[in-house]
Amino acid sequence: MKIGIIGLGLIGGSLALSLKKLPFVSEIVGYDHNTEHQKIALKRQLVRQIVSFESIKQCDVIFLAIPVNAIVALLDNLGDISEKTTLIDLGGTKEQIVRAVPPHIRHNFVAAHPMAGTEYYGPDAAVEGLFKNKVVVLCDLDDSGTHQQEVAVRLFSGIHMQLHYMRSHDHDRHAAYISHMPHIVSFSLANTVLSQEEKENILLLAAGGFSSMSRLAKSSPQMWEDIFRQNKTHLLRAIEHFETELAVLKHAIHDDDWNTLYERMKAANKLQEIFS
Repeated sequence: MKIGIIGLGLIGGSLALSLKKLPFVSEIVGYDHNTEHQKIALKRQLVRQIVSFESIKQCDVIFLAIPVNAIVALLDNLGDISEKTTLIDLGGTKEQIVRAVPPHIRHNFVAAHPMAGTEYYGPDAAVEGLFKNKVVVLCDLDDSGTHQQEVAVRLFSGIHMQLHYMRSHDHDRHAAYISHMPHIVSFSLANTVLSQEEKENILLLAAGGFSSMSRLAKSSPQMWEDIFRQNKTHLLRAIEHFETELAVLKHAIHDDDWNTLYERMKAANKLQEIFS
């Protein structure tokens, strides 16, 4: 099985490191418009070689590990792939991407979202084992061809991911609350602190809480702008719900209503029960 990866950043590069260990993967090649990414990917041996876009279309499996708007823009240029080719996107949103797939290659297409990553980006950030024991959500899989379904399941299972299935609309709604909104909050927190505090005080007083909450603010602005654009409706609803909850805590503090504050914090503690 020859695999082509379009986009050799954190996700694409880490995927290459995992896939090359599978005995049924014969070769992994890459394509990236960023020449510096190409050099780093070759230096780190993430892929065997960098190929042209036309060449990568000849692969048995093509992964799209690029920003979600770039995935949508690229889909029309993949309309001449083979009937047997499996095309897998790894974007953080799903509904708009699925809707953009040309009908005549819809059977080729598998919409996937690996729930794995770090706050870093680019091929230097690629790490082996990033996907091991992590969840991958496969969306609208019934609309993919039988062969393509089997290939996707075989590959993701082979790198030890936990497969879950969902409709693309439902995925985007859930992701807005659990993934996208936390990033918005982290960006906002970082900007608030940077506008109010000097660098020396941040370094002096920042402890585990601030470091944990601001970690996501290191993420790629390009990637997350695209995700926020595509998931705007769900994200705005999630932000509104967050603002409502934050206002409850704000008013409780303002009004010396420490009982309400305590009860809301106690209710929040229940989240930990889900992870224990």
